[in-house]
Amino acid sequence: MANPPDQNRTLFLGIDLGTSRTTIMSNRGAKEVVRSVVGYPKDIIGVKLLDRTSIVGDEALEKKSYVNLHFPLEDGVLKEASEKDTQAAKELLQHAISLAQPQPGDKVCGIVGVPARASMSNKNQLLRIADELLDFSMVVSEPFMVAYGLDKLTNAIIIDIGAGTIDICAMKGTVPGPDEQITLMKAGNHIDEYLSKAIKESYPGVQITPLLARKIKDQYGFVGQPPQDIVINLRSEGKPQPHEITKEVGMACETILADIIENVEQLITTFDPEDQEEAVSNIILAGGGSRLVGLDELLADSLSEYGPVNVLRISDPVFAGCSGALKMATELPVDYWNQVGDVIGS
Repeated sequence: MANPPDQNRTLFLGIDLGTSRTTIMSNRGAKEVVRSVVGYPKDIIGVKLLDRTSIVGDEALEKKSYVNLHFPLEDGVLKEASEKDTQAAKELLQHAISLAQPQPGDKVCGIVGVPARASMSNKNQLLRIADELLDFSMVVSEPFMVAYGLDKLTNAIIIDIGAGTIDICAMKGTVPGPDEQITLMKAGNHIDEYLSKAIKESYPGVQITPLLARKIKDQYGFVGQPPQDIVINLRSEGKPQPHEITKEVGMACETILADIIENVEQLITTFDPEDQEEAVSNIILAGGGSRLVGLDELLADSLSEYGPVNVLRISDPVFAGCSGALKMATELPVDYWNQVGDVIGS
């Protein structure tokens, strides 16, 4: 059993390691977000330009012409393909922790979110990396972190839409088990790739990448009726020209809907009959994908046969996971962490 840390010298962290973005919050007020990408110079010229052997986050994307980009998280979990992936994951987590400004003598205890149905192998891999950087750490389900932060621990359904996965979780007053959590692999990255292909099909000469498609989705993404026509400048043969892409954006964003609705319907039936009415009135949208315009209304309409449905879009979807993790870290004695998730440290 872990020794209770000295609260005055303990830095508690909530960390949400995401495919696209990693967020971190601390009990001392840190609140930071960083892109989940690590860049390594392609050659000695890159080393000279950077004066470093690696860079993390937006800076890596900005300098992608002379660095090799590594995205250490794929489909919401750590890649296990190579030592370089593991190294990139460690550097990303180390950078995120440094943003919380730990001080000499601190005992650093962190709770890290993983997709709802992450494998035991992947959890163990993350814990091994965390053990090198933290004194005590735990991994828990990301939608459970969101629910904990919102005090929605009973008769609620969490839909956490990230870049790599969509996690759907039924909260019933206990730590959710495997049958109460679903991970869908068609999420934000799928929308980006679909949108990129759809624009190329509509406008064959256009130069577009999934990264540019993501920026378009983040700014204009919607489902259902478009709030406005979407006309933006895209480059064709290097020349910017206006293109109307309303249909393409709508089609791409709606590709995730059918799977979400089908699996929410499945989870509704796992609640006791007397609790189902309350559950469908407590459907919570979280994650970056929750910002799609019209998503809350469309889901409520699609589920209306289950009774009065209320779909709540949380106000701070980017930080909801790590905020819940930090709340859990500060409220739950370290001795009890192993009753909630997988832990390592002493």
